[in-house]
Amino acid sequence: MISCLVAFMGNVLRLLYGQCCKPAADSDAAGYHGVTPATVGVSALAQDLYSFEITSQVPQGLGTHVVSSKKAQANWYRKLSVAWRETKPPPITPEEASRLVILTLKGHQKADVEGLLTFYGLPLPHILVELTTVTPPSRPQGLKFELYTLPVDAKAVADGDTITAYVSTTDQRESAVVPKEVQVAAVQRSKARAQKNYDKADELHKKIIDLGYRVIQVQNQEVLARKYRIRLRGIDAPESKMDYGQRAKEELTNIVQGKCLRVLVFDEDRYSRFVADVYCNGIFVQESMLKKGLAWHYKAYDQRPELDKWEREARAKRVGLWASSNPQMPWEWRKNKREGR
Repeated sequence: MISCLVAFMGNVLRLLYGQCCKPAADSDAAGYHGVTPATVGVSALAQDLYSFEITSQVPQGLGTHVVSSKKAQANWYRKLSVAWRETKPPPITPEEASRLVILTLKGHQKADVEGLLTFYGLPLPHILVELTTVTPPSRPQGLKFELYTLPVDAKAVADGDTITAYVSTTDQRESAVVPKEVQVAAVQRSKARAQKNYDKADELHKKIIDLGYRVIQVQNQEVLARKYRIRLRGIDAPESKMDYGQRAKEELTNIVQGKCLRVLVFDEDRYSRFVADVYCNGIFVQESMLKKGLAWHYKAYDQRPELDKWEREARAKRVGLWASSNPQMPWEWRKNKREGR
């Protein structure tokens, strides 16, 4: 019974991928148990590897995508099962799962590896993105100031080029500029919570939030932090209601969720967002978004040749929004909205 249920779950996930998660589609629909369109293929593979450990059976339908025998397929799943369990943390994104498959099955026939990836809707080798691990320049021209954020919440990603992040007021730059009324409200809130007067504590926290700050739980400790709305410098991602808008948002969320960011601020736009280069665990976030075809190089405001190069690479591979023959540019979309078209 258990083995049948596990196999059924894997089949359901693949079916959901086929119905709502085609690469050219852009859907908000969630898959089995809330799995998102961006991760349903990864989840199906994980379920099938778990099922294989119990039943020693490969999933139905795989044979139509590959050229080798059932015996060879079982050998792949045996290897992949071990590799998956030994990978800490396990693959989460389609790119991570695809790399694990390619590395584990290195030396096997190309048709089999690509067939297996296609079966789960995972990226093929030729469209995987290679990112450069970089150290940001210490004082790039035009830099106004630098921020080190607290871990980013997934809900703080507005779209594919805008993030809300918080910086602790214990930071040397922040500590000197905390408004007096924020400091007083934070102390009063702590006292109210100690007295279990949670209504008053909530009222004081609302006041803190209205002043651009928030009390955040970090490793079971409360931290007073300042809010920053950050606009990724030099790129323009599809708006949420545009084709690929949700995919761009999901990709940016995958990159920054739960991570502390290094933010190099160069400007402030008319919406009071800080225009910045953002680095996450050594990855330049704008590079990732451009190479995955989920943003344009915003040439009207940024002339850096490397950003233009990364966009051209994505166009040549036809990845992300470049799979469409004529994707609409977000600045034109916004202009049409303003003009009521």
